[in-house]
Amino acid sequence: MAFLKSVLYVMILGIVSHYIGETLPRKWFHWDRFPFRAWKWEKSGLIYEKIRIQNWKDRMPDISRVMKDMVPKRIGLRPTSRDIRILITETCVAETVHFCLCLLAPVIYTFWKNGTGVFLMIVVIACNLPFMMIQRYNRPVLITFAQRLEAREERKKNACVDFVSQYGGRT
Repeated sequence: MAFLKSVLYVMILGIVSHYIGETLPRKWFHWDRFPFRAWKWEKSGLIYEKIRIQNWKDRMPDISRVMKDMVPKRIGLRPTSRDIRILITETCVAETVHFCLCLLAPVIYTFWKNGTGVFLMIVVIACNLPFMMIQRYNRPVLITFAQRLEAREERKKNACVDFVSQYGGRT
């Protein structure tokens, strides 16, 4: 019975956390502030390449493929800097949700006050940590990409302004 309660707890927690994550105001999440800003030891995400994250991150389950109310985690063919900025914010939200799931894992111990409870708690934490690492690995790459797109968009905008000012809109 304790095992069933633990499984139900984890399932309910996963479902509820999705909906809470979707309702959190995005203005709360800033990639350039604590705790989302890259730490120096992360070396802009390069530290995660030591565990070959680039080889396995795309094989991990992606709930956004199933839940249509989520922002897709794929970049389209012609992304704008705004599209990428939205995706950067979503990495912050996802990291927060997975971190909260790790914090709530010890509740399992209230169902199983023995080694099994500790084991299940560790399993829940171990299942969420890779997703947190993926967010921290992807975010610096997305930030650099957004900055490049912004520079390109600014150059195009300035080229249009220059053209209009030079030719007065006549060709």
